Amino acid sequence: MTVLSTNNNTIITLSDLEGRVQAWASGGTLGFTNARKSTTHAAEAVAAHMGEKARNLGFTTVTVRVKGMGYGKQKAVRVLHSSGLRVTSIEERTPVPHNGCRLPRKRRT
Repeated sequence: MTVLSTNNNTIITLSDLEGRVQAWASGGTLGFTNARKSTTHAAEAVAAHMGEKARNLGFTTVTVRVKGMGYGKQKAVRVLHSSGLRVTSIEERTPVPHNGCRLPRKRRT
């Protein structure tokens, strides 16, 4: 299960061990619009929906991969853990720049 938490939305994808996507949901698919997609409440609702969908598809244990710097990341993992699924591991997959982009120039006043 992959949790992608951006500044604008939270997307959770459920895939099997071969990487084939079984189900996915986001804040927008559950009816949250505009700025409400990026809230922790939307991430909580998406995680609860995906936990229920995973149990209906027959999943009992999941490995959670977390990616992004959004608000709903921790809340989604907490809800997935309490939804009845056995979380075997939580893996942080957020890309970290080795040097990054050049910063804007200093402001001279």
